Amino acid sequence: MRRREFLSLVGGAATALPFAANGQQTSLPVIGSLNRASAGTETFRDAFRRGLKQMGFVEGQNVLVEQRWPNANEELRDAVADLAKKRVALIFTADNGGALAAKATTSKIPIVFVVGLDPVAMGLVASINRPDGNATGVSFQVSALEPKRFELLRSLLPQASLVGVLVNPDNPNAGSNEKSLRSAASPSGLQMLALEARNLGEMETAFATMVERRVNALLVTSDRLFNLERQRLVELAARHAMPTIYPWRDFTDAGGLMSYGNSLTDAFRQGGLYAGRILKGDKPGDLPVWQPTKFEFVINLKTAKTLGLEIPSALLAYADEVIE
Repeated sequence: MRRREFLSLVGGAATALPFAANGQQTSLPVIGSLNRASAGTETFRDAFRRGLKQMGFVEGQNVLVEQRWPNANEELRDAVADLAKKRVALIFTADNGGALAAKATTSKIPIVFVVGLDPVAMGLVASINRPDGNATGVSFQVSALEPKRFELLRSLLPQASLVGVLVNPDNPNAGSNEKSLRSAASPSGLQMLALEARNLGEMETAFATMVERRVNALLVTSDRLFNLERQRLVELAARHAMPTIYPWRDFTDAGGLMSYGNSLTDAFRQGGLYAGRILKGDKPGDLPVWQPTKFEFVINLKTAKTLGLEIPSALLAYADEVIE
């Protein structure tokens, strides 16, 4: 049941059409798509297509997309080099490492990125409002939302005192985020227990530690590993009866209790819009980096009942969607 509808420019879904074959000779512009497979990949590709379609480009008709799915940083660099050699019209990437690899490889081919870090600090652009180079795109400032996530957990569990925070120490954000996370927890009167997980085994260990330390609730930070293992994370939270808030609604759709964050599908649609604008002649350096302003708070009521939690009426009223 929808509680509030955000204003959206999202158009109808574009029909999936064949991608360009490797090395295919064509007079159509070719977008080199450089991404690592993750949960929700097809949904995000559809959103990217919708953005392209809004600019008048339909894959397979007047634009082609050549996909690359590298798994490691070395493969990322090789994939970028190959796309640059093919002289694609632009490179689209929703991977932090992919954006850095693309920027290091070419200063001529336009780059459209979707990243979870500060693109200025990453060296992708000169500034948010005036990128002044060959790259632009979408930037999530995920850590800025952590205070709100702690506040939502506090509203759900007013007697809670200790909250676990799941982080991947290999994430480039990890070091700088821990201090800000502790600062975010403090105003809510919560103590924070940082739990590190680089793989599935360490995720399971983290939950065992939370049970041992009698943690009241869990906050999952944004990380590619956690996105890939979202179903397993949700299952672990259910097995240990751990009230958990996640950064994206995909977790809640998968059975997680609550999520609060930006709309990833809208970000990919914006990436498609920017790609279309560049194909029409706009320069990346003139397109400000887009920062999402829409936030989705989703509650899974079925999961709440399974956990024996009664969601406060004020929290239900604040939710953008309640899954029943």
